[in-house]
Amino acid sequence: MHILILGGTTEARQLCHALESQGSDDITFSLAGVTASALPVPSRMRMGGFGGIAGLIAWLTRHEADVVIDATHPFAARMSHHAVAATKACSRPLLRLTRPAWQAGEGAIWRHAPWISAVPAMLGTTPRRVFLTTGRKDLDPFRHTPHHYLLRSIDPPGDALPDGATLLLARGPFRLDDELALFRKHRINCLVTKNAGAAATAPKLEAARQLGVEVIMVDRPPLPPAEELDTVEAAMTWLERIRLRGS
Repeated sequence: MHILILGGTTEARQLCHALESQGSDDITFSLAGVTASALPVPSRMRMGGFGGIAGLIAWLTRHEADVVIDATHPFAARMSHHAVAATKACSRPLLRLTRPAWQAGEGAIWRHAPWISAVPAMLGTTPRRVFLTTGRKDLDPFRHTPHHYLLRSIDPPGDALPDGATLLLARGPFRLDDELALFRKHRINCLVTKNAGAAATAPKLEAARQLGVEVIMVDRPPLPPAEELDTVEAAMTWLERIRLRGS
């Protein structure tokens, strides 16, 4: 089969490696190109958008893709919407591979934000020291606020940082001991993050819980219905069923 993997997560790369190790499928691994230093995969890669739903339909038809796996970031809502619409239009099977959302541990101090622009009001007007891990594309709401931000990102932001921000370039996985030391060094009293559900970046939540630091958790956006699984192993089993159905 020709399988299009819409990537952007660790699970997407793991699935790609698992499929390539079998050597029985033609894999195209697609990235939006948001992260300049994307990790390599063993399959053919394409970078950039498809040009909306119509562009994705045209790509699937032109390249004779048999199956689409949406393994994008949980906050890549537009791409997930396009994947559902395009695969329905050209009758291709679609699987959404998404990791479970984080849950607050016992004693954790969480407040939920429905979207990123709601966070500054939740932070209030008294200056705070905020560990901001929502990514380099979501800085606009935090400009001209009274808080000091420690911003962690894989790539440098293209625009200027919020006033008084400190930039930390780093890629997970992160160790709990290192996260605890980071919170203490920068005297963090609030963590702002999106509910990505990634194991590699989860230790910051445990660090916040242990230190009694408030977490403002940006909830995931709603997505259209699609068949959904949460492990690479389950996705491999699903693909085997698709193969058997087509044989």
